[in-house]
Amino acid sequence: MKIFEYMEKYGYEQLVFCHDKTSGLKAIIAIHDTTLGPALGGTRMWNYENEEDAILDVLRLARGMTYKAAAAGLNLGGGKAVIIGDPKKDKSEELWRAFGRFVQSLNGRYITAEDMGTTVQDMDIVRLETEYVTGVSASAGSSGDPSPKTALGVFMGLLATAKEVWGSDDISGKTVAVQGIGHVGYYLCKHLHEAGAKLIVTDIDQESVNRAVQEFGAQAVEPDAIYDVECDIFAPCALGAVVNDNTINRFKCKAIAGCANNVLAEDRHGDELHRRGILYAPDYVINAGGLMNVADELKGYNEERAIATVKTIYNNIAKVYEIAKRDNIPTYKAADRMAEERIEKIGRIRSNFIRR
Repeated sequence: MKIFEYMEKYGYEQLVFCHDKTSGLKAIIAIHDTTLGPALGGTRMWNYENEEDAILDVLRLARGMTYKAAAAGLNLGGGKAVIIGDPKKDKSEELWRAFGRFVQSLNGRYITAEDMGTTVQDMDIVRLETEYVTGVSASAGSSGDPSPKTALGVFMGLLATAKEVWGSDDISGKTVAVQGIGHVGYYLCKHLHEAGAKLIVTDIDQESVNRAVQEFGAQAVEPDAIYDVECDIFAPCALGAVVNDNTINRFKCKAIAGCANNVLAEDRHGDELHRRGILYAPDYVINAGGLMNVADELKGYNEERAIATVKTIYNNIAKVYEIAKRDNIPTYKAADRMAEERIEKIGRIRSNFIRR
């Protein structure tokens, strides 16, 4: 992998390799863009097959966070960290404290949080060595479980999607197929049920399915059958890349809007949805509620303020649709354009010299 060529192509600022012999820490921190503010992004711990896979993963994730923060209207840049190791057996106090010291050494350019393979308890240990960490336990001033806020944001984006498709954000009587009823998917189903929507659900965990059927009167289908159901909105809330060559001909919906990341297997699938007249709510715009919520911790967490910010996802999604129509482009491209336009405009303002 030609690292500097990749960084130049996609505009990365910094890639930091962190090693501590005592704890066995092998971590990589990527900072993509800090035009809007310090880079915020979680720390992922994974047993990567090789170092190149870890580098590529952290670079892609960091860039994605830049776009997510910019589209969300946050004064934050994009960053991410990965730790090479097995999260089930390689964690230790010394590892997290060593990592925390590396984060602190960046002096606020990067702010970390929990992510796949890491927990609130891990971040509590990181916090012993650095002030630049969010997503810690509630006793330390955290916002707690971000799932309800993420789900609220997706629900608001789904309402904006309904408004674009049917001219009204009243979804009573509309059928929503929810793929995945984990923490976020469950809370989304709750919002949809309370709004009068009909639910069709699936999950590989039968207990989660049974809960949705019992509490929300949902219709359950087998995991693969969810792509074939007649519905108004398909809400992917589990795996990524669910819009792919094998599924795109099976969708019987007017819109796709859900909690999952990386919904499009490839950009061309977004082009195909556009061609077919299926409205796609870009994932990193609609699922930014968790990031908005945790970002509020940087100001001293206030739940009422955080909820108000999360609800702006309605307007953010509506703006994506406006740009798509304005420029006659698919919505995934419109989301990128919205984020890039904001970064460019703020970047111009901040180019004015101010002595500090």
